[in-house]
Amino acid sequence: MSGWSVIFTPAIGWPWLAGLAVLSLALVGVAAWRGLPGWALRGAGALILLAALAGPQLQREERRPLGDILLAIVDESASQGLSDRKAQSAAALANLQEQAQARGLGLKVVRMGDGEGGSGPRLVGALATALADLERNRLAGVFLLSDGQIHDGDEAGTLDLPAPVHLLLSGHESDWDRRLVVTSAPAYAILGEGGVIRLRIEDQGASPVPAARTRISVAAGSGATVEHDVPIGVDLELPFTLEHGGANVIRLSVPEAPGELTTKNNAAIVEINGVRDRLRVLLVTGEPHPGTRTWRNLLKSDASVDLVHFTILRPPDKQDGVPVSELSLIAFPTQELFLDKVDQFDLIIFDRYRLRGILPRLYLENVRRYVEGGGAVLVAAGPAFASAEGLARAPLGAILPGVP
Repeated sequence: MSGWSVIFTPAIGWPWLAGLAVLSLALVGVAAWRGLPGWALRGAGALILLAALAGPQLQREERRPLGDILLAIVDESASQGLSDRKAQSAAALANLQEQAQARGLGLKVVRMGDGEGGSGPRLVGALATALADLERNRLAGVFLLSDGQIHDGDEAGTLDLPAPVHLLLSGHESDWDRRLVVTSAPAYAILGEGGVIRLRIEDQGASPVPAARTRISVAAGSGATVEHDVPIGVDLELPFTLEHGGANVIRLSVPEAPGELTTKNNAAIVEINGVRDRLRVLLVTGEPHPGTRTWRNLLKSDASVDLVHFTILRPPDKQDGVPVSELSLIAFPTQELFLDKVDQFDLIIFDRYRLRGILPRLYLENVRRYVEGGGAVLVAAGPAFASAEGLARAPLGAILPGVP
């Protein structure tokens, strides 16, 4: 389509040009009123001068109208991989491309996956980003090719859509799925007291054989798996007791039901930190030194720490001749602590301890078994650790992270 038009590019500003026109009209009018000869020619000259200053130009335009655009948002999230949903969306997109081409419409395709951290598709965000790159007055319509599982639907009200939106829903009316949802779980629990995990088992969609109950399997750490018979569609409370301190992993799962879409949501992992109400510590000091008071002050500053301190005041080969009956020190119950009750401690600290025959090898082997069973040992040593009397030469060397 073409057209002609006149445009002006004045040599001076329009206010100045208007002022000259008024002045010229006034002068010509006065000359005509007085009957001066040649006033008409002077008026024509002023008019020609004003027209030249206005800069008239003849412009010819060639115009071609731009077609409208269709926007297609294609959902490529993980849920679209179930059944034949991806094939359905591909067929719908191909049909949409044919229809748009037949009607002379442009088609912009935007593909959308799962959000960051596996948070699911964010369709509204993808739509807002696509609209920002389009001329809004050219948008003819929006088509959403998805299974309807979006995670930012509450933000749809923030969109100012200038065109209608259509949803091409993938899937089948007979699709259904069973999933295990953990509604709440504590971040930590005190050892021995336990806690409660709240969960729910849901059937989404039209289940061909409605079931009222199912089995749930519970496995905590390396322990045996326990099964419970539970109802479906009811909020449940699952009690638990932690086995050890630190991270405890509890795995929950329900069996696969015939005909459900996927089993990926039939299981859940819950990690709960085990916290001790009181920390029992056995401190073994191999020789008197100034750091002993530092250890005691550090451990006794926390009221939740129960400290048992065993200090070796002198080596066995050093005797001062004092009769045993005159000694005010009591015998330390080493056999009871290192054999019978070693598992009752949460931490054993060896502070500058050296192998000088005070603790039998059997005691140290029992400490090694204690660590292999989940206990903790801290070795604070100096240069003597690399000598023949270092703990690395004892049975503890097998569980130490580093040896000289």
